[in-house]
Amino acid sequence: MEKLVIEGGKKLQGEVKISGAKNAVLPIMAATLLTDETCTIHNVPKLRDTMTMAKLLRSLGKNVDIEKDCVTVSSKGEISYLADYKLVSTMRGSFCVLGPLLAKLGIAKVSLPGGCIIGVRPVDLHIKGIQALGAKIHFEGGYVIAQSKKLQGTHIYLGGVSGSSVLATANVMMAATLAAGETIIESAACEPEVEDLANFLIEMGARIKGHGSPQIVISGVKKLHGADYKVIPDRIEAGTFILMAAAMRSNIVLRDVRYNHLSALVDKLEEAGVKVIKEHNMIRVKTNKTIKPVSVTMLPYPGFPTDLQAQFMAVMAMTPGISVITDKIYPDRFMHIAELNRMGADIRREGSSAIVQGTKAIYGAPVMASDLRASAALLIAGLAAEGTTEIHRIYHLDRGYEAIDEKLAKLGAKVSREKE
Repeated sequence: MEKLVIEGGKKLQGEVKISGAKNAVLPIMAATLLTDETCTIHNVPKLRDTMTMAKLLRSLGKNVDIEKDCVTVSSKGEISYLADYKLVSTMRGSFCVLGPLLAKLGIAKVSLPGGCIIGVRPVDLHIKGIQALGAKIHFEGGYVIAQSKKLQGTHIYLGGVSGSSVLATANVMMAATLAAGETIIESAACEPEVEDLANFLIEMGARIKGHGSPQIVISGVKKLHGADYKVIPDRIEAGTFILMAAAMRSNIVLRDVRYNHLSALVDKLEEAGVKVIKEHNMIRVKTNKTIKPVSVTMLPYPGFPTDLQAQFMAVMAMTPGISVITDKIYPDRFMHIAELNRMGADIRREGSSAIVQGTKAIYGAPVMASDLRASAALLIAGLAAEGTTEIHRIYHLDRGYEAIDEKLAKLGAKVSREKE
């Protein structure tokens, strides 16, 4: 096991290249189960999660070849309908093999998922959508078992208590591509990662309209073919680096990034006094010596992303004044508060909100990462803290950020990876 050691207070400057989107690549890799032909996926980040998905696809009977940022998935015969607990339980995103396996084979047995511990994240919307397509579902020994001789297109409302679900939308959309007739998904997730998956499926021969909106229409086809596709940049990685620059009151440039995917973050940072400037496929971040506290509520896209909540909180913890951060998507996603407070932050939780009393300085300390985005928040705090910070359990960080210590070193940070 490794830890990250950060010497705080080093200004960031220079350029950083943003990797492909983790939350787009995982369902896109799962979608290759829908065809016997070869699929080539470019701009794939080298992460623990993408490696786990590659292992899962191999366990299901696919050939998976990885060369730099290119993943090639090909067939070597019949695929299995069993997605094993040992792999699915380590990563929630792997649950999205349910839809493709069911559509291709007529049966799927998929372990209930795992991943980060950020509160209850049920699979009820996945089940609701798959059942609406005509599948019979039961649970046995920690597995979801779905069966259908032929899925039938239908009209599905997929909204939940906290709004739409990205992974459920992906699962149902993939299953519907091979269903008979037309499927309409209402209250579909609008996130760029869902739109990217739809574009990949269209390259495979699927007939999809409305992706990127709350209503997606899928006209089922008999067969899908191979595709060659480049994944979009990771907006959460981009947002994390922008927030690092804000915390360090630094000026940096991000390359290979889509400005329009970051509108909610840009709006809040400009309110705080941070300039985020679009230049072709680049973003230039310019931060004043002082920034203002702002309050924000996490909402489904195009609202402020829950995956940037912890990182934004770290910045506000070092911004004098009071800000209120509310998470309507995952109201229990606040495990980073205790660790930030260990570093001198003044944050208290009230229900689904955190009240942040910003301070002028925080201090390095040994801290423990509880989940992927909490890790990033602690990293931001460590970069800005006085003294040295040690972040333990950084395997969480490696699930979603490609070579982040190397990228930070190029920006002038003093970060090293050491054995525990």
